[in-house]
Amino acid sequence: MFEVLVYVYENYWQGDACPELHQLSRKLTAVGFEAEEIQAALVWLNGLNIAAQNTQIGLPETACVAGSQLVKTTIAATGFQPQSAASLRVYSVAEQEHLGAQALGFVSFLESSGVLPPHMREIVMDRAMAAPGDPLALDDLKVIVLMVYWSFGEEPDALVLDELCDDAEFRVAH
Repeated sequence: MFEVLVYVYENYWQGDACPELHQLSRKLTAVGFEAEEIQAALVWLNGLNIAAQNTQIGLPETACVAGSQLVKTTIAATGFQPQSAASLRVYSVAEQEHLGAQALGFVSFLESSGVLPPHMREIVMDRAMAAPGDPLALDDLKVIVLMVYWSFGEEPDALVLDELCDDAEFRVAH
């Protein structure tokens, strides 16, 4: 499945340039991917499309009074307040088992670096839980992060992109 996702990412740089899933299926078949891999990738991509469409950023501000100050906040379509800087994401046992320590550490690294905002982290977690593998391989998680950026029509920062595409196994420590 991940080979198909990488192919889609490389050949359709922007998510809106990607054809409809039925047409994409035919193109992937013509390229030579197996039907089972294509089907798994299309189901996964459909879930990604739904998650990205349901996440709205920059919704209208609402004002409320906190003490003697007027505070403006953005409320998401789901009715949740944006994550505060002091909040903490607790991973369920199922998430811990499926992702493993290495993948969760990488998500934490991206988040603490400021390149994976909370709304995108939650989509990464959702799509990671929908991916095969126990635990999920770090390289597969990196593909998922790239695909989440892709679904929002964003390209990660050059250093982040390097981190997502670089094979750390062959790095030399200085």
